[in-house]
Amino acid sequence: MSVTQSAAELTRTREPFVQATVVRAQKPTSAHAGDTALVRADGSIEGFVGGTCAEASVREFGLRVLDRKEPLLLRIVPNAVSVAAEEGAVTVVNPCLSGGSVEIFLEPRVPAPRLLVVGDSPIAEALAELARPLGYAVERAPGQDATPRSDDAALVVASHGRGEEPALTAALRAGVPYVGLIASRIRGASVLAALDVPDDQRARVHSPAGLDIGGRTAAEIALSVLAEIVAERRTAERLTTASTTAVAAPTPGSATDPVCGMTVPAVHSSPHATVDGVTTWFCCEGCRTAFLADPDRYAVAS
Repeated sequence: MSVTQSAAELTRTREPFVQATVVRAQKPTSAHAGDTALVRADGSIEGFVGGTCAEASVREFGLRVLDRKEPLLLRIVPNAVSVAAEEGAVTVVNPCLSGGSVEIFLEPRVPAPRLLVVGDSPIAEALAELARPLGYAVERAPGQDATPRSDDAALVVASHGRGEEPALTAALRAGVPYVGLIASRIRGASVLAALDVPDDQRARVHSPAGLDIGGRTAAEIALSVLAEIVAERRTAERLTTASTTAVAAPTPGSATDPVCGMTVPAVHSSPHATVDGVTTWFCCEGCRTAFLADPDRYAVAS
């Protein structure tokens, strides 16, 4: 399967990945402008953007890009100052490179957030119609057939009494960030009281769902609900961004290759070895082989 076909399949199955494209390469690097690879969420790489040394940096920063959902221009050089970062770009030293440098554009491909709308009421219809232009992947479901997932952006029940409790309970147990119920305050309170969930989860349900904009029509009510979903989602993103370190800084789950000193992601797809119960991670098989030949030599560095 080609890289293009793999990208299409990952998009179809809603699996996030990073598309890595070489935009500039200097000899004697083995990569060429236009070479492409995919970095999956587990760190595995499909395609070609250079040898194993370049792949180590692409894996590391590809996973960071996927986590932060922001594109990045990655410059890999054989020797220079340690790590330099600027807005939208980072330069890293890869001592394993055989010479030359390469610039790779890392583009996150994240599936559109899914909005699960339960019910076939006019408000449910309006929610589906208005949500799609906002970039949401909308799925409709009767209450008894609603199957919320932990990666859903939101679930809104607009079924007027049909299958409300099972859908709300399933969404809360799945950890869906936004759970809303279209109902009056009196009926909504009755529905929430009947949910078989802890009080802290019950309190997460927005009922009546939506911002108070005085909406009366189905479209106006749907607009108020979508505005609330967007507001909560963007607030969560801002909080995440504020607590996230710069893209050039090591992220949780990273490790240092004791042989060459590179920072590498501590994921199964990175070369690694376990000696005396301690797992050590490497940028490439060459460093792993050198380590295994004399682990005591690198004991202090690791």
